[in-house]
Amino acid sequence: MPTFPGTQSRERATMLDDVDEPGTNGNPRVDALMSSKIGFIGLGLMGTAMAANLAADGRNVCAYVRRPERINELQALGVAATTRRPDLFDSDIIVTMLPDDAAVRNVFFGTFGISDSLRPGVIHLSMSTISTEASAEFLLEHERRGQGYVAAPVFGNPDAARARQLTVILAGNPAACERCRPVTDSLGQTLVIGTDPAQANLIKLLGNMMTATALEVLGEIVTVLRKRGQDPQQFVDIMTGTMFDSRVHKNYGSRLIAGSFKPGLTMPLALKDVRLALAEAELAGAPMPSVGVVRDRLITGIARGHGGLDWTALGMVASEEAGL
Repeated sequence: MPTFPGTQSRERATMLDDVDEPGTNGNPRVDALMSSKIGFIGLGLMGTAMAANLAADGRNVCAYVRRPERINELQALGVAATTRRPDLFDSDIIVTMLPDDAAVRNVFFGTFGISDSLRPGVIHLSMSTISTEASAEFLLEHERRGQGYVAAPVFGNPDAARARQLTVILAGNPAACERCRPVTDSLGQTLVIGTDPAQANLIKLLGNMMTATALEVLGEIVTVLRKRGQDPQQFVDIMTGTMFDSRVHKNYGSRLIAGSFKPGLTMPLALKDVRLALAEAELAGAPMPSVGVVRDRLITGIARGHGGLDWTALGMVASEEAGL
């Protein structure tokens, strides 16, 4: 697994040697990790796919949902589900995949928050896209209660989540990160980048801005080509086969051209990320004018009724602005 400066590379293959009995790995540490209870909060498109993969690996997953009708749906995917928050109180790790700072704060530290009912030593594995300010706040609150906090935001859409192709950016106390690695490694590629959780959140926000600005430029270029009577797919094929051979340009370029805007990251959630990134830039005293353009386009798209669409619908906004 990739590691970065400041982290210790570890050999994991030996942990799987000498299987002694059915249902065990022959290694007490691995067996303990497999038997650990994982609470999961945030069962949207991404969270559902992630929880289902963890359950498919034989892990003890208990998902909290607010609507009882979701219980059968999740059980069909092999995920035990509950509408009772106390069912998560004995978890060893609690994963959150929630939409924003306020949602995470409310679940753990709100009026009916669960943090004071969790046992010391539990780890909150925060996989949501949130601000660095909130991440720093959550770290202090959990430490005050003798609990762990690890930031692990992900790059990837629901399709990537189902295919275990997420990239997880992991940061926090090294021992806590190590305990979380079996969870994150089950979901895709794990990159350990530091000991401060906020570092992972900043990388996630800025990475999303690279995708957002790429979508805006692709939308503008596709619009120019269509208005000039040329095939935009030909352009995308040429560029992704030469200078821009990336998943973003390949996958999103074709979706944008096809008008396939089935939501992965909806426009309002993308706008939330853009605003958080601009706040980080302002804090750093580093303007991001291109991201400001994306913010305005997202506001326009939402105002025109496109809020339920994926952020690839930035291409639709570009076309509409050009009279198409």
